[in-house]
Amino acid sequence: MFILASADTVSSALTGGTGNSTMLIVYVVFLVALFYFLLIRPQRKQKQEKNKLMSAMSVGDEIYSIGGILGTVTRIKDNTVWMRVSEKTEIELLKSSIGGLYKRNTEE
Repeated sequence: MFILASADTVSSALTGGTGNSTMLIVYVVFLVALFYFLLIRPQRKQKQEKNKLMSAMSVGDEIYSIGGILGTVTRIKDNTVWMRVSEKTEIELLKSSIGGLYKRNTEE
């Protein structure tokens, strides 16, 4: 019943009802603003922070992968990073799979 009533409201707004057409415009603007502030803006901010991390990364930084692997950066290439995970083991990771910098507790 609600779907039919809202469909009637939309159709009357499109056919020339002045009060309903302004409500429809306000509703659409509200939905666009809601999507922007809840979805688009946080994703942009997160992407900018990750790009800043990738550009500031240097050899010797301790990082973690999105899979939870901890290690130290040994080499940096265009799209990949070499990470030492143990004394004799190095792995190559895509930059997109790096979760962030890892700061160890010095109180241990």
